[in-house]
Amino acid sequence: MRFLSVTLMLTLFGFTSVASAKQSFKAPAPKITSAVAFDVSTPVRSVPALTNPAAGTEGWGIMKEVRPETELGGSAGRPFAGDGALQLNAATAVAGTAAISGPSLTFEGVSNQDNFIIYGGRVNPPDPNAAVGPNHIVEMANLIFAVYDKSGNKLAGPTAIGALWANFAVPDCDDTSGDPVVLYDRQADRWILSQFTISGLSDPTKPFYNCVAISQTGDPTGAYFRYAFVTTQPGDLFFFPDYPKYGVWNDSYLLSSRDFGPTVQYGISVYALEKSKMLVGDPNARSVKFFLDSDIIPIYLMGDGLLPADIDGRVPDNNGNNANHAAPFVGTMDDNFGYGAPFDGLNVFELDVRWKPKSVDASFILAAQLPVASFNSVMTCNPASSNRSCIPQPGVASDRWLDSLSRRQRPTYRLAFRNFGNYQTMVTNQSVVARGSGLGNEIAGVRWYEIRRKNGSYSLYQQGTYSPNDGVNRWMGSVAMDKAGNIAAGYSVSNAVNVKPGIRYTGRLAGDAAGQMTLGEATLIDGTGVQKTINNRWGDYTSLNLDPDDCTFWYTDEYYQIDGILLVNTAPWQTRIGSFKLPGCK
Repeated sequence: MRFLSVTLMLTLFGFTSVASAKQSFKAPAPKITSAVAFDVSTPVRSVPALTNPAAGTEGWGIMKEVRPETELGGSAGRPFAGDGALQLNAATAVAGTAAISGPSLTFEGVSNQDNFIIYGGRVNPPDPNAAVGPNHIVEMANLIFAVYDKSGNKLAGPTAIGALWANFAVPDCDDTSGDPVVLYDRQADRWILSQFTISGLSDPTKPFYNCVAISQTGDPTGAYFRYAFVTTQPGDLFFFPDYPKYGVWNDSYLLSSRDFGPTVQYGISVYALEKSKMLVGDPNARSVKFFLDSDIIPIYLMGDGLLPADIDGRVPDNNGNNANHAAPFVGTMDDNFGYGAPFDGLNVFELDVRWKPKSVDASFILAAQLPVASFNSVMTCNPASSNRSCIPQPGVASDRWLDSLSRRQRPTYRLAFRNFGNYQTMVTNQSVVARGSGLGNEIAGVRWYEIRRKNGSYSLYQQGTYSPNDGVNRWMGSVAMDKAGNIAAGYSVSNAVNVKPGIRYTGRLAGDAAGQMTLGEATLIDGTGVQKTINNRWGDYTSLNLDPDDCTFWYTDEYYQIDGILLVNTAPWQTRIGSFKLPGCK
């Protein structure tokens, strides 16, 4: 991707110093643009929930994937001797510690049947996620969204995501594109709903857009300010902004994507969107973008995506304190993967944007590289299914097993950020090989991390791999922390014998032994069906979110009540939303 005129200089220090040394490289010059389209939507409560009700009365419809996820390849690197942070006593609550409680509420979210009713066909994967406000829950999945009250009663939807952008000046935004993310901005009492566009994949003359809608008020069933930000400028190659991930920051909305050009080009884009203008519906809201070009930056530094920080609780200092103002982005790297990582670690970047009336000051740096305990992200999968069929299901042939997501060199959503005043902390996770070796013998586990920032310096405070020795795979997790410093993790579960894909969670208290999920495990819902689609795709992300009370966790994930039909190739996935608290948070 030599079209970039600015060379990115990178200085790597020795392994003994990279954990604490602040790197001095700078990214290419930022590109600053304004939204290419803006208007105000119809209130969501007025949008018909079911646009094609007759479609749901016949058969199973057709299976279609939202869009292909581009493979970069990569193979095993250094020999792997076992997970270095595996928790050995993870089956039940640690003696002397209060056990985790069951969910206080669970209810059914959107499903693929909703897609069938609206579109006349089903999609896979679902990519379920949700956000929680004082009175509402908004859930998004491919290709639908819905609004609920906090008792689980549906207030609006299910609605086609594109219907939120109906009659918009950029018609691509109202397409059935997907990869949606929903956020709640607690500081501003606003909701952010998003999706990318994909029409440029079939028409190389068309650009791609990030479509972002901001609620006018704290009521998510009302009207939204609608924005479209183009991902490229005139004269650039058109890059597909795959896997967009968003976060709420103090004065910006953050965004990252993994970008693919028309042939072999690849890179990572990181954005800041001008929050103050978007909140009031200013059509001139700006975007700052840094593009990390894989021809210039070693690919192991950015991998398959960087997660932006997403604030829970009190916001960071916004009074010019440089140590707290910059927004972290985090990626992972595995020296067993083919990207050439020198060690297993976390790469922490910082995006610092200062919005001014007529200009923008922006920088993007590699702030720290943090070595972590050894892990292996490469599960042994069925090669006949493009290395996606890794997680077994009862009674299902190995070519229809599920995507472990572990080969993706990135942490899974979210990077939950919390400010404790004299330090800030972030928690996230990734899927890893926890036990065993070889197809059908490996067990996936959840590797979770707590990263701390104090006076602008980063450290890995604790880490652990949660995988009770019970033959059950745990993967596609999401991690968050409550105001007391307790940490919870939600995830999918499955095995080849007696556990159909379902949803569970675990947790630890702030004062417990480092790296240990001490509270045992609880079930959000057991699966009673299996997936049999040929694309093996499981959802690419889920979300564990904090209620504004700062104690209640809300988790959103997928499961199956009934089996898919092998010959027709359907995916009757459903989503479940549930809440729980950890002991001691009041």
